[in-house]
Amino acid sequence: MKLSRLFVSIDPPKSVRQTLVDLNPQIKGVRWTAADQFHLTLGFFPDVTEETELLFREKLNAVEFRAFFLPVEGVGTFPPKGIVKIIWIGVGRGHPHLFQLHKRVQEAALAVGLFADLRPWHPHITLARCRAVAGGELRKFLKSNVDLDAGMFRVEAFHLYCSELTPAGPIHTCQLSIPSRDGKL
Repeated sequence: MKLSRLFVSIDPPKSVRQTLVDLNPQIKGVRWTAADQFHLTLGFFPDVTEETELLFREKLNAVEFRAFFLPVEGVGTFPPKGIVKIIWIGVGRGHPHLFQLHKRVQEAALAVGLFADLRPWHPHITLARCRAVAGGELRKFLKSNVDLDAGMFRVEAFHLYCSELTPAGPIHTCQLSIPSRDGKL
């Protein structure tokens, strides 16, 4: 039985992606995300059967939401203290439309037997993954970008992707796009 790794996301427009690419500090040990890979994850679901994926698509297609604006601001890290593994950029604080959309995606997943991540959700766009990074340069970059304002964009759709892991990095293939009620997709 073939299992898929799926995730549901919001994709920033090319202009925001370019701004994020241009942030790359070129620090040894920091692997910056490729422009076409930037996304804000609404849910990640590993090991999904084909039958469950079809049911999930139906549930996602039924999700209704209105388009909304999302700010892209503030660089941070996971974990927040200690050795940095992930560098991310946030999307404002407690955005009600975003949290409502996240909740609807999680409800769609639960309705077809997919289990959501029980950790608190921290909406972000992953900028880079780190391994054996010299602290000084990285600290300087993080400090100078903690309040970075990378603009804002209108969320008019969300997407279901299949993620295939390869030695060259993940390959994300869009399986489904769900437009907002007032979107232009």
